[in-house]
Amino acid sequence: METSTPPPAQHAVVIGGGPAGLMAADVLSAAGWAVDLYDAMPSVGRKFLLAGRGGLNLTHSEPYERFVTRFGARAPALQAALDAFTPDDLRDWAAGLGVDTFVGSSGRVFPADLKAAPLLRAWLRRLHAQGVHFHSRHRWLGWGNDGALRFATPAGEARVPAAPTLLALGGASWARLGSDGAWVPVLQAAGAALAPLQPSNCGFAVQGGWSAFLRERFAGQPVKPVSLTFEGRTQQGEFVLTDDGVEGSLVYAFSAALRDAIARDGQATLHLDLLPQHPLDKVREILHRGLGAKSLASFLKSQFKLSGLKPALLHEVLGASKDPAALAATLKALPLTLVATRPIDEAISTAGGVRFESLDGGYQLRAKPGVWVAGEMLDWEAPTGGYLLTACLATGRAAAQGILSAAVPG
Repeated sequence: METSTPPPAQHAVVIGGGPAGLMAADVLSAAGWAVDLYDAMPSVGRKFLLAGRGGLNLTHSEPYERFVTRFGARAPALQAALDAFTPDDLRDWAAGLGVDTFVGSSGRVFPADLKAAPLLRAWLRRLHAQGVHFHSRHRWLGWGNDGALRFATPAGEARVPAAPTLLALGGASWARLGSDGAWVPVLQAAGAALAPLQPSNCGFAVQGGWSAFLRERFAGQPVKPVSLTFEGRTQQGEFVLTDDGVEGSLVYAFSAALRDAIARDGQATLHLDLLPQHPLDKVREILHRGLGAKSLASFLKSQFKLSGLKPALLHEVLGASKDPAALAATLKALPLTLVATRPIDEAISTAGGVRFESLDGGYQLRAKPGVWVAGEMLDWEAPTGGYLLTACLATGRAAAQGILSAAVPG
């Protein structure tokens, strides 16, 4: 009786152990491929774990039609990947790892225990069970003349024979966690078209800096509730005063537009509504009655429940003025002029990277056949709120599917 020998497993290399790389390894190994995953750090998922310190925001529960618009000009390029791995699919995926999720009051989706570590541990157990081999402390250097992959390791340079390769090396924020953008010149030399890496979801420096009083008394404190308006768009939330400017979720929601305006005009002026719950006409009416015997600080506290940082911001802009019209206008539209982003390594994420025009429909580099790209290496950005992680997972999955499709004859 003749016996047939099963064909050898297809082999792929994944470089980068963040969400996109782990998802790619998951898809490939689940399809029966032998997968070797290389990462420069001593362990994988470091930025993923950091993101979970304040509660791991997996995705967002808003209607999907609105969800996809959060990716701005790159939404069409990401559409197919997101359609194939929607926020609901992500929640099902987490459930498959034994992690229940819930929707918070903001619409954001979190693990039931809010933690990243249990999910990552369950995910790694599955990847090990599926045969994924992990290689830590392997920093990718590019390709040798023979096409082999080159890695810097504690024992010296290592070379890995050419194989279908998926790059998921992150952007250029949080270099100490592995995302340092060192891959940029390597891919440029290989002929890939790249958009310059820029900070996204970042803080900004305010023109002239803060006064010593404001900086020493209030730096690190949140401003809430407040509405921010810039270029005709308004959103309510909160932000944090820093030593030289502003940062935080509300600022991050506008960071792309603010960054681009600064690059174009040298500065960007936003407006803050310090009293979003009070209509302008009502504020004017109350102020025109006069302060009476009260100080401005006492008046603002008694009439609007303002104390601490908000009155200090008002004074920063208006000085000691008590003119009712100026007070009303500034309370409802306090101008802040921003002149620079914080350094890219301090940003939550980055914009720029490998242009989608450099890829085929399966996330393969046209200039370097046999190499696929996923995650934050790609030229897209999104606000915080679960959008970043969802797109990283979705593109990791899509690029892995691209490898599988390329292996099918015909």
